[in-house]
Amino acid sequence: MTPTRAGATLSDVDPQDVATARARASAMPPEERRAAILDATVPLLFEHGTAITTRQIAAAAGVAEGTIFRVFADKDTLIQAAVEQAFDPAPIAAELVAIDPNLDLDERCVTAVSILQQRVASMWRILTAVGVANLPEGQRNKTKQPQTILDALATVLEPDRAQLKTDPMRAADMLRGLTHASCHPALTGDVPLTPREIVSVVLDGIRSEPSGGPSC
Repeated sequence: MTPTRAGATLSDVDPQDVATARARASAMPPEERRAAILDATVPLLFEHGTAITTRQIAAAAGVAEGTIFRVFADKDTLIQAAVEQAFDPAPIAAELVAIDPNLDLDERCVTAVSILQQRVASMWRILTAVGVANLPEGQRNKTKQPQTILDALATVLEPDRAQLKTDPMRAADMLRGLTHASCHPALTGDVPLTPREIVSVVLDGIRSEPSGGPSC
């Protein structure tokens, strides 16, 4: 029997599965192995919360259970790292910056709002799964999305600066704020706003003139 630091054992794991997982793990560079474990953990947190087992994580990541404890000190450390990854703003900012600047303003904004809504929904799922007390200290104290996301959203609006009543950063903050409100469980009601509805509300307030010029 091979003990683990979380009190789990490998005695009930099929030896062939362990051998296969170890072969896969040994072929992975350490950073890829760590990333694979974290990528497998986040969806399991959505489903099981902090009750997930290292055996479930190992199976989902394609590694031996003991491999987890060569990468993370214990299950709690792994969960904390997975939550931090789920809250990491960098991937979302990269998605926003990658939006095609040749799309018209409305379509760029609709795409951006869709990305933001998916992020906020994911954050709420993590919060529900692990509870505020299990969030990393830095996440418990955050009340707004990181500046990197706001900067990226302003980049989406920048090509049409001349059409806006306000600067792109301020417009981005408005768009982000309404998107956040549209995802809050206590505010959405039975029919939450769609990305296109959010964009329509915000653009009609920040665009200097409606498309086609002023109405008569």
